[in-house]
Amino acid sequence: MIPTREQCFELIRRYRMLPHIVRHSELVTNVALLIARKLNSRGQHLDIALVEAGALLHDITKTICIQTNENHAQTGGELLASLGYPAVANIVRQHICLDPESSDLNAVTEAELINYADKRVKHEEVVDIDERFRDVLDRYVKELPGLQARFEAVQLETQILEQKIFSKIDISPEQIDDVLSNRAKQSL
Repeated sequence: MIPTREQCFELIRRYRMLPHIVRHSELVTNVALLIARKLNSRGQHLDIALVEAGALLHDITKTICIQTNENHAQTGGELLASLGYPAVANIVRQHICLDPESSDLNAVTEAELINYADKRVKHEEVVDIDERFRDVLDRYVKELPGLQARFEAVQLETQILEQKIFSKIDISPEQIDDVLSNRAKQSL
């Protein structure tokens, strides 16, 4: 079962996501949906409803975890599984670090897409992955030096994932923000 957009926003309200985290999640959703539609138009088979729900809910427990210091990917996955959304829970659980055995060279999964989209949005702004990783390095890794090796592995994984995604579609990573901006202007 996949929650509808309305059900996702009900969960966002119920679990009291901070407004800036909601805005971040909405932008991650826009990035993920843009890429998902491009991939599907080129023969991929991503479930758009699952992409939307996974992106909207990827930080569902982040507000709580700011106080508890728990891993919000893990607690978010556990919460969504307990609510009867196992496919969304799997995506949320992997939005920081992908399961190594889940990668397929020929197909992009919903989990990979949400993981990548989240790494393209710093707070409420689309940025390149180098800028996003500089921010993560400054905010987390410098505080906890034990994270350095994991950080470097995730950074490399993201660079490889970016190459995989953009080898399949007709835009470059640098064009995401422009495409989203142009769509927003056209809808006004």
